[in-house]
Amino acid sequence: MIPVIVVAVLALLAGLAGLAANRYLRPRLLTEDDDTGMAVKDLVGPLLTLTVLLLAFVLVTANGSYGKAEISSRGKARALDQLVETAEYAPEAQRAKIQAAAVCYARAVRTQEWPAMADGHGSPVPSIWSTDFRRTFRDLEGKPVFGMLIAADNKRSEEREERLTQATASIPSAILWFLLATLAITVIALGTCIPRRNNRGQLITLIVITALLTTTLCIIRDVDRPFGGIINVPPTAITEAGRQATRDFLANHPTTELPCDNNGNRRTI
Repeated sequence: MIPVIVVAVLALLAGLAGLAANRYLRPRLLTEDDDTGMAVKDLVGPLLTLTVLLLAFVLVTANGSYGKAEISSRGKARALDQLVETAEYAPEAQRAKIQAAAVCYARAVRTQEWPAMADGHGSPVPSIWSTDFRRTFRDLEGKPVFGMLIAADNKRSEEREERLTQATASIPSAILWFLLATLAITVIALGTCIPRRNNRGQLITLIVITALLTTTLCIIRDVDRPFGGIINVPPTAITEAGRQATRDFLANHPTTELPCDNNGNRRTI
């Protein structure tokens, strides 16, 4: 986001420098009065239109990625909650292991994987507890609950893969740099074509246009990374799923200690 703002400011300064050169250095090339100046729409109107259309198209794409990330986050929480509820039909020993692993899994996702996704990465800690799920499922082969647990765990795994996929940027860096270059050229061209005198209104308009285009590009950059930045997907759903899993575990096994700490790390003996 900082490079976007820096380039936009430099482009604005370059446009104003072009205006100064147009006023003080360049000889008069036109017969029209200086107060009239060159029509901006005739020179940079198509470029400005192209810039706005590109920004709108990329913004829609980034917003779609953000929506998918939010949906997968809620879907993963529902799948984990379903896994915990299905474990109620398992024998007591396996039920305790599954529900305890679910609590630890939710904690690991919330405290370790969520911050890592801000940089487009995952965390290996939740996989420790998903491995515990499958290890416990093997003890239930042949029982009616086995198929239901496998289906719930497969859904959880699919939603996690989708969430990790959406954590990475969906818009290539080359496109963002192209948009940034287009924005800079547009701002410089607008600044150069401003009339040399009586141009206060045009200057204000130039600053506003620069701010709007820069803000749009910053929003695109932020939304394209849905788990970091100002506009992000919070871990609300997985936190609630973990709270419910903890409630169910303590209701069935009030004297049993969880095998992990508050961050989802396995306790050492």
